[in-house]
Amino acid sequence: MSAHHHGEHTHTPDGGAPPVGINEAANPTYPVGATVVLHADHMPGMEGAEATVVSSTNETVYMVDLDMDGMRMTNHKWVVESEMRPSR
Repeated sequence: MSAHHHGEHTHTPDGGAPPVGINEAANPTYPVGATVVLHADHMPGMEGAEATVVSSTNETVYMVDLDMDGMRMTNHKWVVESEMRPSR
């Protein structure tokens, strides 16, 4: 499986495995198998692209600013609540 590189940020084509503890949503707005049109532009080619929902969770998602490997990332999308913990 190849990876898509966006600066220092890398995604596998299938998005990779979900973090431990993320569970499927019981009644998502867009159920698995639904066709949707994306209104996101944080990666080239996403805006207006047609996509198929393959998973949905009940977690809160966040957009964050962070410093990583000497690089400032602003408005990074998306970090789910189970991937975070309070700062020291």
